[in-house]
Amino acid sequence: MEQSARPARPQSEAHELVAVILLSLVAVLTAWCGFEASKWGGDSSVAFSEASAARIEAADFDSQARDARGFDLAVYSQWVVAQAGGDTALAAYIEDRFSPEFAVAFDAWVADGQRETGPFKMPEYVPPGTEQAAEATARADASTKDALDFNEKGDNYSLMTVMFALVLFLAAIAQRGTSVIATRIVLGLAGTLALIGLVVLFTFPIRV
Repeated sequence: MEQSARPARPQSEAHELVAVILLSLVAVLTAWCGFEASKWGGDSSVAFSEASAARIEAADFDSQARDARGFDLAVYSQWVVAQAGGDTALAAYIEDRFSPEFAVAFDAWVADGQRETGPFKMPEYVPPGTEQAAEATARADASTKDALDFNEKGDNYSLMTVMFALVLFLAAIAQRGTSVIATRIVLGLAGTLALIGLVVLFTFPIRV
């Protein structure tokens, strides 16, 4: 006489139900982490691009300031030669051809009793492009800082993706458990990791 079919075990069914629920939940969380990692990675790339553009702009302004400084230095050198030779008329003529920025520094230098070695040492001397270069450099530094911050946030979400992948692996293993105790242990570990990951996710910023 054939043996009747073994009745379904309630514990086994419960374990399978828990595993399916855990798999479904973690699959959603994994997809969410991937989405957030992608968004933060995109923001990081944009910020790095903005930083690069700002640094190129700063380099252009620095070049402009160097050129202006070189011109002022050449004119001032002629003034020094004229003064040394006692040619006051030529010196006055050269002074009239000072750039506006250098003229301000020159007047401040003279008013200060020429204590500094030259007008270039005066704080009043700000060749064109200097301030713009500083502003562009500041923007570049800020964008770089933002890019690194965005990149770190994306890495955090990527790390959580790996953690949830481990949960998926454990939940899948639990469905092939050889004993009730082993299944419970693996499911408990998977559930604990999933709960920890969910709590950690609540501390992460969201980028939509």
